[in-house]
Amino acid sequence: MGQHPFQNFIVRFKRGDTVFDEGDKGRTMFIVQSGLVGLYQQPNGDRRHLGTLEKGDFFGEMSILEGLPRTVTAVAEEDAELIEINHTVFDKMIRGNIEIAIRMLRKLSIRLREAESRALEQQVVCARPSRRLKANGERAVRKSSVSSGARLESQDSDIAFSLDEQETLVGRYDPVTQQKPDIDLTDLDLRRTVSRQHARILKGDEGYTLVEEVGALNGTSINGTQLTAGQVHPIQDGDRLEFGSVAIVFHC
Repeated sequence: MGQHPFQNFIVRFKRGDTVFDEGDKGRTMFIVQSGLVGLYQQPNGDRRHLGTLEKGDFFGEMSILEGLPRTVTAVAEEDAELIEINHTVFDKMIRGNIEIAIRMLRKLSIRLREAESRALEQQVVCARPSRRLKANGERAVRKSSVSSGARLESQDSDIAFSLDEQETLVGRYDPVTQQKPDIDLTDLDLRRTVSRQHARILKGDEGYTLVEEVGALNGTSINGTQLTAGQVHPIQDGDRLEFGSVAIVFHC
């Protein structure tokens, strides 16, 4: 096996170790290589858990992009190996891992949209309620409770997901951007092969189609045929879909 391309930048933390504290100055970001890292904030002195990051997730990017102080406290929730990225290797990392680059852009886009929303709310008397994000697995039901309608059925469990929207995002919950896909495959993806935003299922006048998201790392296939990211492919009743290593059967 070849050496990890960022082997010289791996830093190790024991469970309970603090990676950095909120307010610290920093010029590096981190990518989780193994283990878990918890993110916390302390508004009004009360420590609040924001989420847990796993392999492939990143944090601390605002310090490397803008030189800003740390906005959270990061703590190893179990023994962890992290890749510490400085300015010297940042460009290399972005070029070599398109998914991280895309997720970083999404995170920055979300922050910009939230800032614009707050500015708009200050100009009106009653702010409109924000769009509610679907809870993890909100579309997940037991196969026995779905007798008709378009759906995805797991081959390895008694779980099915309803397809009742014009567009359905398939992926895993992303603690970095705090985005939740319409269909969250986290519980089925024990090997963590499904990208955070992996693919979309579209409902049209002529039936259903599937398109892989740009940046999905471990591939998508229909009946064993690998898809090309960004290209729309029709799906039929009984088709076997694979998102990474997770196999799902489409029914309509």
